[in-house]
Amino acid sequence: MTPQIPTPSLGSSPVPASRRTGEARRRGDELLSIGAVLAFLRDDFPEVTISKIRFLEAEGLVEPQRTPSGYRKFSAADVERLAYVLRMQRDHYLPLRVIREHLDAIERGEQPPALPGAESRPGPLEEADRELAAAATAVGGVRLGRAELIAAAEAQERELVEWEAYGLVQPGPDGGYDGEALQIARLVAELGRFGLEPRHLRAMKAAAEREVALVEQVVAPLRRHRNPQTRAHAEATARELATLSVRLHAAMVQAGLRARS
Repeated sequence: MTPQIPTPSLGSSPVPASRRTGEARRRGDELLSIGAVLAFLRDDFPEVTISKIRFLEAEGLVEPQRTPSGYRKFSAADVERLAYVLRMQRDHYLPLRVIREHLDAIERGEQPPALPGAESRPGPLEEADRELAAAATAVGGVRLGRAELIAAAEAQERELVEWEAYGLVQPGPDGGYDGEALQIARLVAELGRFGLEPRHLRAMKAAAEREVALVEQVVAPLRRHRNPQTRAHAEATARELATLSVRLHAAMVQAGLRARS
């Protein structure tokens, strides 16, 4: 049976990390296992997983106690802090970097930055257009070393190793990374902050490869043409088809989510 703990006040400020352990001990709060925390949070956040909780811990957004044998033990304040992070992600689409700034401000006794209104959040199609524009500007002439890519994507070496193992990010023949690799790394890192791991993205990679094959069927004859203008038209056509493909994918995701709401 899941231990009963006070329902977190998700709209209020989380308890500062530096005070959580002491307050829990003074109140005699029952400490919860990660499985009990998962069961509690799933009432409001059905998408949360143990991997997600561990990821938020690795990012320093929650600091559970550890037993001598290494098991995590969470206080009610820890659960409230986790719920705050999840709520900010779900309702306000805030990246963890911004949520961390909110938490830091709260711990300093300051008012966190104002939250964006619902009307200011872009939809999937607008986000797709923004990402396409960012990718187009990132590609030209960019060449990054391994350490530079990790820093630009706000990632860690172990994450890049895993992305490469799943074929999501690949270096060029010279061992460097271009603007497209940087854009992919940033997007994969951002998805990771929502608990999506590289293994979850294999379907996206497979779908992208199928779309590449479809585009190639259209432009391959143009690329083989002797006329330089025709070959240039092939590249323009490939870019246009890629843009339409991404927009179609975003529109389908948006329609699917609306049908489930």
